[in-house]
Amino acid sequence: MTTPVFPASLWRRLAALMYDGLLLCALLFVTAGVLSPLFIWLGLPTDTVNGVLVPNRLVQQTLTFPLLCLLVWGFYTWFWTHGGQTLGMHTWRLRAVRSSGAPMGWRHSTLRMLAGMLTWMLLGLGYLPVLLGKPALHDWLSGTRVVLLPAKPKRR
Repeated sequence: MTTPVFPASLWRRLAALMYDGLLLCALLFVTAGVLSPLFIWLGLPTDTVNGVLVPNRLVQQTLTFPLLCLLVWGFYTWFWTHGGQTLGMHTWRLRAVRSSGAPMGWRHSTLRMLAGMLTWMLLGLGYLPVLLGKPALHDWLSGTRVVLLPAKPKRR
């Protein structure tokens, strides 16, 4: 007997996204904080601001932004390819899968990530179809969907 699969509601998706956003912000903050002294240690060009040695702003921005983007990509794609759930999705009992129901691989995860960026470039309007029971724009473009998992039975 198979368990019925229901599409995830918009409020659950947004709640999981907020949860993941907090975790990701902390991860990005720590990573950026580690990169700055690392750039100085590597001998990259530096400036002095108020008597403090700091990496050259242009060099730091040029190197930091792509590394942080890679970190965001790695965060989502790793979780989606290893169980289909980020930590926020796990908390809200959501799972991202391919439209067929199969687990996502790196290709679908990367497509979902890129399409998700498009959804946010459209100021989140790509989520509107979810209100009508349809897949979000990034789900449709990447051939994925987000499903609500059944509640686990309570232990006695």
